[in-house]
Amino acid sequence: MNLVDWLMLASLVCIWSLLLLNVVLIAGGYRYYVESIGYVPVQPKDFPMVSIMVPAHNEGIVISQTLLSLLAFDYPQNRYEIIVINDNSSDNSAQLLEDIREKNPGRTIKIINTDSLTGGKGKSNALNIGFQQCCGSYIVIYDADNTPERDALRLLVSEICSNPSLGAVIGKFRTRNKDASWLTRFINIETLAFQWMAQAGRWKLMKLCTIPGTNFIIRREILEQMGGWDIHAIAEDTEISFRIYLMGYFIKFLPQAVTWEQEPQTFKVWFRQRTRWVKGNIYVLVKNLPLLFNPRAGHIRFDICYFLSTYFLLLTSLIISDSVLLMNVSGLIHTTLASFSNLLWILAIILFILGTFVTVTTEKGELTLSNAAMIGAMYFTYSKMWMVVAAYGLFQYLKDKLFHHETKWYKTERFQ
Repeated sequence: MNLVDWLMLASLVCIWSLLLLNVVLIAGGYRYYVESIGYVPVQPKDFPMVSIMVPAHNEGIVISQTLLSLLAFDYPQNRYEIIVINDNSSDNSAQLLEDIREKNPGRTIKIINTDSLTGGKGKSNALNIGFQQCCGSYIVIYDADNTPERDALRLLVSEICSNPSLGAVIGKFRTRNKDASWLTRFINIETLAFQWMAQAGRWKLMKLCTIPGTNFIIRREILEQMGGWDIHAIAEDTEISFRIYLMGYFIKFLPQAVTWEQEPQTFKVWFRQRTRWVKGNIYVLVKNLPLLFNPRAGHIRFDICYFLSTYFLLLTSLIISDSVLLMNVSGLIHTTLASFSNLLWILAIILFILGTFVTVTTEKGELTLSNAAMIGAMYFTYSKMWMVVAAYGLFQYLKDKLFHHETKWYKTERFQ
């Protein structure tokens, strides 16, 4: 075999290794789904005091609905407080929040209005500001576009109280505007397949989960020992997950606790949000690379390798294989593995569709012909868009490091 063949073979091995790993995770996730049907965590005899924090920057479009959903929890009203960090907003958020507080005089609603000096520096900074005023023994985080179901808080609290080894418990999030555009329909399927089922699979097979940034509960003493959130991390959820595991705790996935969130409806908003995710996760990876050689890290080294493979190895392999195939077709180079690669490509498509389809069957109302067609189209469109995002996010991260630019938090645009 020539050099081109070896490059093609290496890229195919990398791609298929990760593809098969995701198949294993989906299988484990489906098993966890079946086992968790009907599961309800045992409620504590005495409900603990809980502080719910909502970081918000110019969220006037969605903040009222979010706050009203938090007030509607079926949790004892005197056992939780709501803290909204209105972070250097220039819209009508402050007035909307104040109106709701005035209409609910018996409820504990704290509104922290920051300015350009104290706030406006990203989600981590806003959460640290809010944490200073929390009085709960457990902290719950919701993004400003979330409308959790009435039992979500009670379920999260019950689960974490039932097991002292749990440092945090995360719930499931669904797409509330899934029918707004073709993009939100893709995102809806993505959240089911790659953030619901894969998360469940990691918990079932390895007792690993990553905090998704919203709809989760964490012990107060953990945050105090950590010193709060890393203000340099724009993927604060991934970063804090690693530190929780290093402290010897687990993070459990509880799909019964559901929140509904608004997803980007345009490509521009989606691209900027996902680029932030990529840059943030690369920061976390670089920060935690030494853990690969640290025995204390235990099986979280799997997550480090998984993220490294996804953002570097997989991306490189896909670029190499696609480039080789295109140049082979155009006659610029020759590879004897072209026909073999085409066969694997067809098998990859089949596995992708089957795995995603299995995930969709777990959610009521999602098993439709329309979604089946979307899954098929997703491989050739949405998945390729992710490749572009990963490459661009890596480029932006390296550029910021090279020119010593401060990484800025991009606030996701909301829609009516």
